[in-house]
Amino acid sequence: MNEQEKEKTILLGKSIPQLKLFAQQIGLPPFAGSQIADWIYRKGAYSFSQMTNISLANRNLLQQKAIVGRQKPIHEVTSFDGTRKYLFPVGVSNKFVETVMIPDGDRKTLCISSQIGCKMNCLFCMTGKQGFNGNLTVAEILNQCLSVKEWNEVSNIVFMGMGEPMDNIEAVLDAIAILTEPKTIGMSPKRITVSTVGVEKGLVRFLNETSCHLAISLHNAIPNERASIMPVERGMPICNLVALLKQYDFTGQRRLTFEYIVFSGLNDTPHHIKALIQIAKQVPCRVNLIRYHAIPGITLPNTTKDSITNLCNQLNLAGINSTIRQSRGEDIDAACGMLSTKEEEKEKRQ
Repeated sequence: MNEQEKEKTILLGKSIPQLKLFAQQIGLPPFAGSQIADWIYRKGAYSFSQMTNISLANRNLLQQKAIVGRQKPIHEVTSFDGTRKYLFPVGVSNKFVETVMIPDGDRKTLCISSQIGCKMNCLFCMTGKQGFNGNLTVAEILNQCLSVKEWNEVSNIVFMGMGEPMDNIEAVLDAIAILTEPKTIGMSPKRITVSTVGVEKGLVRFLNETSCHLAISLHNAIPNERASIMPVERGMPICNLVALLKQYDFTGQRRLTFEYIVFSGLNDTPHHIKALIQIAKQVPCRVNLIRYHAIPGITLPNTTKDSITNLCNQLNLAGINSTIRQSRGEDIDAACGMLSTKEEEKEKRQ
């Protein structure tokens, strides 16, 4: 985005009422806002010249006052298993986020980012190791969806990319509102899952203001051990988090999942399994077991196939729906915990 464009209003990320108001403010009829929304969210327009049902004079006026706000990815790489990772420029110069498309038969899941880096600094996560460089705007969140080549085939969206969604809750909620608005994108809330390590204020708003699925990054059910790998435990203890979750209904279509990366000997022993069962039995949920993906500079023991299978079996025998997540995109650093744009930012500065 050049200096002249920075002075213009970005329309991507605005709701239909906001677009109608903007249209009025620059002298266009309110219905032009609906036309703009249709072109951006349904027809995938990158420029005003594509908006052919708006008069040329009005398109020229829009060109003077605004930009659509769409940006194509500047790089993409594909895994041997079909997983594709995109690199998007965001915010100020030399900042980026990664977005991952995961195919699984007829299902295509898009994993999107909500922040540049992350504040949470979980020991096992590469994103946290690059530090925090800012929140994404609504436009930057939605651009990841609209600008991947598979967008028209995407069946599910997960906010599990870079950043902590509940730490950027305003933009995340606004993005979800546009994703689920029937007159814009019209995706069912049941096809959207938002992950969190447990940021209370954002989580309460998310639970009250949406009906999307929730995934909790648990990874250890013993508080002091969880705190050693996830600093958020000190601010939002797992006991308080579960007490909050028990106030909401997860018995219907809305689903609660506990995400659990398995580390050999650190969270898969009988002692840990017992603690996990005690947590999971307090609220209707499923447990998603994940193999650890090694990151540079961190020594954590990976689980064995037998160990993670045993853990899964023990949970299911206890009446807790448990599955083992298939690892995808590890060869392109696109698997769980591996997203980072630190090297790209370094290269741009040099």
